[in-house]
Amino acid sequence: MKKIAFACDHAGFETKEFLIKLLKKQGYETKDFGTYSSESVDYPDYAHPMAKAVENKEYDFGISLCGSGNGINMTANKHQGIRSALCWNVEIAELARLHNNANICALPARFVNRRSAAKIVEIFLKTDFEGGRHTIRTKKIKI
Repeated sequence: MKKIAFACDHAGFETKEFLIKLLKKQGYETKDFGTYSSESVDYPDYAHPMAKAVENKEYDFGISLCGSGNGINMTANKHQGIRSALCWNVEIAELARLHNNANICALPARFVNRRSAAKIVEIFLKTDFEGGRHTIRTKKIKI
């Protein structure tokens, strides 16, 4: 079963907790890189350790959450081996995996409800990279 790393700020805390419980019930192994409450924190403090673990292949995928999803997504993408995608619906999540081989799904916690977040994560984790012409493109991302 796939190993999934999680990171969030205060805005994503409750949804992160919900998603971790859901994925554990489905048999996934999870690691929570924090935050561990809804008290205000800085998302880079949690995004960097999670992204590093995914980049080092300790985890198959990462799920990150912050209010808009943008800040935590930008932070994760500072890591060369990371392709983090901001996913606000299932179509974007599917394309992020199919065409971009994304390895982190960033969720905008203030803009998606738990049910939507669960469906987005489900599609993200179940969709395989299409390869082909997309492989050439993804290899050009690294500088």
